[in-house]
Amino acid sequence: MARIKLRGVVVEFPVVNASAQSLQLRLFQALGGQLSAHHRTVLVKALSGVDLELHDGDRLGLIGDNGSGKTTLLRVLGGVYPPSRGVVSIDGSISSLTDLALGMDPESSGWENIIFRCVFMGLSFRKAKVLSPGIAEFSGLGTYLDLPIRSYSTGMLLRLAFAISTSIEPDILLMDEMMAVGDADFIAKAKRRLDELMGKANILALASHDIPLIESICNKVAWLEHGVIKHFGPPDVVAGAYLRRSEQRDISGPL
Repeated sequence: MARIKLRGVVVEFPVVNASAQSLQLRLFQALGGQLSAHHRTVLVKALSGVDLELHDGDRLGLIGDNGSGKTTLLRVLGGVYPPSRGVVSIDGSISSLTDLALGMDPESSGWENIIFRCVFMGLSFRKAKVLSPGIAEFSGLGTYLDLPIRSYSTGMLLRLAFAISTSIEPDILLMDEMMAVGDADFIAKAKRRLDELMGKANILALASHDIPLIESICNKVAWLEHGVIKHFGPPDVVAGAYLRRSEQRDISGPL
């Protein structure tokens, strides 16, 4: 049984001695939310008062403009960002496809990083070793796994990270867009694995700009704006309201 419950979750990022407007703008664009200043400290409020509850069978779509807080919310659910305030309660194992290379060491080999990343995901060393051959085979990197990953191309690193991150069948699957990694053959193989994982996960949370995809997969949608859930409900209602707002803004110009 899987469950996610968030109550009054706030995520703030303090930046000390950062008074330059250009820095504030870059932070706002990268993290979303709202900016406030206290003396010489800039606070980026990436999420503000988020309430959310999901249960077995739920498929949540996260929509909103760039910088609205979608990825931040996924990272809170994945345990990457602790809340500044509020409560996060999660039951069930999690696989997060938002920060695929988190926990990996550039100076270590591919084989070593398979172990590192698996352990970072919460597996035991023994389980990581059992999974290693299958991960290596799926990645298709062969003898490159003997080399430090700092020598890998971006595509090679993503292939390895994807193979590791999707090697377990989690209760809760977190995804930031539908990923395309590697060449055409690998992309096809990756899509088959993602379809399988999404079908087996008890709970799925997917952030995407692809509204038709969200409507076809999800039974609940949260529209985020400046770190706040502006609208939550059935896909046709929430996605419809978001699209109408976007169309009106295109006609009238930026708000």
